[in-house]
Amino acid sequence: MLLESLAQWFISVLWEAKAEEHLSPRVSEQLRQPRGTLPQKRKEKKGKPVTYFCPSPATPNSLRDTSLSRAIKTNQDLLPETPWTHIFYNDFWGTLLTHSGSHKSYRPLCTLSFRLNHAIGGLNPWSYHLVNVLLHAAVTGLFTSFSKILLGDGYWTFMAGLMFASHPIHTEAVAGIVGRADVGASLFFLLSLLCYIKHCSTRGYSARTWGWFLGTGLCAGCSMLWKEQGVTVLAVSAVYDVFVFHRLKIKQILPTIYKRKNLSLFLSISLLTFWGSSLLGARLYWMGNKPPSFSNSDNPAADSDSLLTRTLTFFYLPTKNLWLLLCPDTLSFDWSMDAVPLLKTVCDWRNLHTVAFYTGLLLLAYYGLKSPSVDRECNGKTVTNGKQNANGHSCLSDVEYQNSETKSSFASKVENGINNDVSQRTQLPSTENIVVLSLSLLIIPFVPATNLFFYVGFVIAERVLYIPSMGFCLLITVGARALYVKVQKRFLKSLIFYATATLIVFYGLKTAIRNGDWQNEEMLYRSGIKVNPAKAWGNLGNVLKSQSKISEAESAYRNALYYRSNMADMLYNLGLLLQENSRFSEALHYYKLAIGSRPTLASAYLNTGIILMNQGRTEEARRTFLKCSEIPDENLKDPHAHKSSVTSCLYNLGKLYHEQGHYEEALSVYKEAIQKMPRQFAPQSLYNMMGEAYMRLSKLPEAEHWYMESLRSKTDHIPAHLTYGKLLALTGRKSEAEKLFLKAIELDPTKGNCYMHYGQFLLEEARLIEAAEMAKKAAELDSTEFDVVFNAAHMLRQASLNEAAEKYYDLAARLRPNYPAALMNLGAILHLNGRLQKAEANYLRALQLKPDDVITQSNLRKLWNIMEKQGLKTSKT
Repeated sequence: MLLESLAQWFISVLWEAKAEEHLSPRVSEQLRQPRGTLPQKRKEKKGKPVTYFCPSPATPNSLRDTSLSRAIKTNQDLLPETPWTHIFYNDFWGTLLTHSGSHKSYRPLCTLSFRLNHAIGGLNPWSYHLVNVLLHAAVTGLFTSFSKILLGDGYWTFMAGLMFASHPIHTEAVAGIVGRADVGASLFFLLSLLCYIKHCSTRGYSARTWGWFLGTGLCAGCSMLWKEQGVTVLAVSAVYDVFVFHRLKIKQILPTIYKRKNLSLFLSISLLTFWGSSLLGARLYWMGNKPPSFSNSDNPAADSDSLLTRTLTFFYLPTKNLWLLLCPDTLSFDWSMDAVPLLKTVCDWRNLHTVAFYTGLLLLAYYGLKSPSVDRECNGKTVTNGKQNANGHSCLSDVEYQNSETKSSFASKVENGINNDVSQRTQLPSTENIVVLSLSLLIIPFVPATNLFFYVGFVIAERVLYIPSMGFCLLITVGARALYVKVQKRFLKSLIFYATATLIVFYGLKTAIRNGDWQNEEMLYRSGIKVNPAKAWGNLGNVLKSQSKISEAESAYRNALYYRSNMADMLYNLGLLLQENSRFSEALHYYKLAIGSRPTLASAYLNTGIILMNQGRTEEARRTFLKCSEIPDENLKDPHAHKSSVTSCLYNLGKLYHEQGHYEEALSVYKEAIQKMPRQFAPQSLYNMMGEAYMRLSKLPEAEHWYMESLRSKTDHIPAHLTYGKLLALTGRKSEAEKLFLKAIELDPTKGNCYMHYGQFLLEEARLIEAAEMAKKAAELDSTEFDVVFNAAHMLRQASLNEAAEKYYDLAARLRPNYPAALMNLGAILHLNGRLQKAEANYLRALQLKPDDVITQSNLRKLWNIMEKQGLKTSKT
């Protein structure tokens, strides 16, 4: 009943935390091309190469920039076509562990759970959140069972479980999908600890004791494979054995391990040490024997040149973390950058908090270990501190033992929930025991986040406090219980009991409120503005941009840059927003600033080159693309996204050579792009352009090969249908060619480009009426596309439908009024249709734009001859 009520209560509190925008449902093709990591396409015209541009590297679909996107949306290890064994070679984000840019977060069991989620429900967020909530329910149940071993089967156990279930610090771990790593690690952490407790209680009495120890080791390994800090359960187990089960003091440890009757303790601790060292050694070897590298904005103190600043800040951060556990009034999705200002001098008043924190810890540790070793009677037997009763636990401390005999039956009932006798209560650990164990649960799992052994990639991470919060909840509960036992007045006992209950209620209310922040990304990022304005405004800008609130998004980006002007991602995002709204000069400015802040930001080079290419500054574009392709693939935050951008740069460089007629150079660049492209890159356009280059070089078999490769990689790739169709028509396979053209139209009946290509094929087959129909259809569908309209007019003219051709030549000239070819062709059709004066005006306008055009000059002379014969006035006269 206790576990059932706990689960029902906290599920009702946490169920609202769906945050569906963090995992918007998309089809598998979109998973292969998510925003922010893979190049996206503009428009595909006439089978010509597609210009790639790289969207924001910090798109609004994640926590901590791209955590969710990289862990789930763009993680190739989740896809069914990826061998599942890759999970055990890659980090949490799908990057090879030995890669220099790997985060080194080795969590294969968590990734495997995501893969199972993906196999069952794709990217539907509901199933991911359901699993997180169920895991939290299981962890809460196990924690309550663990508390029962320490506190007994009563109200205080129930309150410890409620406090853990409702603590607001857990919101990020449960409501945030990627927080599953912490929740899953906690599940096996507790299973391992409970197995070790069973091992201790059966040691010397049953052969099963080593079965329980084996369970301890296996669960500890599983916990570490969910998240790195899970391995610390072995140290907590050792603390339980030494200080709780055997009740040893510090000075007693060394003498005790030499006593023959304590060989079982020595053996257990030795095996724990061996297994923990083996797990850590294996993990270090598996990740390439190198620590991860992080951006200085992730952990500014680690990047500080001042030893004093690093020391003071790192000593202060645990104080801040404890305050978040005690008073979680202000929470944030991200505490990086300047969310916690560095402590640069000893005069900083926050150092007082540091002193108070460590003084308090030392006092608690002293209290937990201070009881002297005395003999006393327990359950009718004389015992000495350092020994245990038959049930596997030491007796109560002297003070508690005396209180247990004198306190009222009501006090006994409230303390334990039922009216236990003294014999039952003496089976529980003393308050001092529980304090020591609580401190170990609070401190040891947090040690990896302290920067003591290696620098971490965050300032504060609320998810990391999920396991340490167990020790905190136990500490608060046992402290309240100890006060309850010591006071004599019933009023004070009730006050303590109900104050603890009120604290739990306030935690639950705060959790419910915090869940509201996690309902959608906009609310989440707005809630973080007061803690981390630079990161929050930047992510909020991404959300607003996705909602097409362009002016608000621009304002948010500028606010982010106001707080931190050198944020490369925000400079890039602002440039991208401006580029998408045709403010190209401003976009170039911000791209250059982004490159200055982070010279390895390949996506900024890519979009800079594209703007320069579209502006006709081809030499600058070429240099930019080349520089991007030469960026070393080392120590990058997201190597997959980097490789995609580099591949896109090479693609566009090849396209530049292709349009200049340098097909051999284009082929060389395309081949380099194929060599460098990552697994998740969608290669169909690249393969299609390889075919185009080979076709221009009259290497038709090679061209056919790459057209077929393009269609294999994406069977509905329209440009490949069109270009391959042209090749088949050229080689005499007319029926196959026609099928490809018709298939292209079937794939997208709204695209005039497809009708235009089919019309050209029909024209070459002398099927003039059908060709004319296709031309009209193409021009109607793409009436704003110059190339389509212009080619449609050509086809109608060749079909001798001069009136219709005149209509579309006129439309083409209006689309590009300063394009000489459009004006010359309009003049020619007017000339044929007998509209001589209009024809003359268009010829003259064409010659103003291109005075040396021989064809226009010849046509104009012929026109003047006709006009003179008909007595019409010409501009020549």
